[in-house]
Amino acid sequence: MLYRFEYAGKYDNRITQYRFWQDTNHPICLYNDTMLNQRIEYTHQNPVKRMIVEREEDYLFSSARNYAGLPPLIEIDMI
Repeated sequence: MLYRFEYAGKYDNRITQYRFWQDTNHPICLYNDTMLNQRIEYTHQNPVKRMIVEREEDYLFSSARNYAGLPPLIEIDMI
């Protein structure tokens, strides 16, 4: 694996030895509550779509637990 990480960073001047992360991102400005809620719903549905859990609130590391009124692993400020 180290060989692959080293090869991935070989032609990038910013990388000194290994490239592990992708450089791409896709930032989206959330203009209103509707857009924000869509992104929250999308995030909560990811483990369900990947068939990791049956319901979004069953995923222990998800803020969906907060929204469902279940005890969270990490407290969050809800919108």
